[in-house]
Amino acid sequence: MKLPPLTLSLQFAPPEGAPAKAALAAHRAALPRHLVQRWLRHALTAPGEITVRIVGSEEGRALNRDYRQRDCATNVLTFDYAQAPVVMADLVLCAPVLEQEATAQGKSLQAHYAHLIVHGALHAQGWEHETSAADAEAMEAREREILTQLGFADPYAAHPPG
Repeated sequence: MKLPPLTLSLQFAPPEGAPAKAALAAHRAALPRHLVQRWLRHALTAPGEITVRIVGSEEGRALNRDYRQRDCATNVLTFDYAQAPVVMADLVLCAPVLEQEATAQGKSLQAHYAHLIVHGALHAQGWEHETSAADAEAMEAREREILTQLGFADPYAAHPPG
């Protein structure tokens, strides 16, 4: 399978406080550049220019509040700028939220990052899950397909959608 070309900017926001600094090493270890590129290239159907930014709770909450009017940190936000001929997007992932979710769901941090990076990349290409049950089922099926190709377990197996 020929994968589309990708230009990737992988950013780690400065940690917010001492506990965040200690946790940063685990997040960096879970996200080697070559793996993030691989995950994105499997999720993209066209060439991509993608920024993946890992942030703390404060930045995640501010972005979610300012752009989605939800005053809490969330796991992933997708800011898509173009879908053709090049997919251009920023994916913002909130490290503390991902870590809490991975622990609660019994997943490795890396597996959860892979899932949410694929999820964000699909959003950048127009996939939706909040518009209808059919859209959610289609998007989740595509996520499962991609993650299986990447060697990860079904992200929804232990925790059904909804």
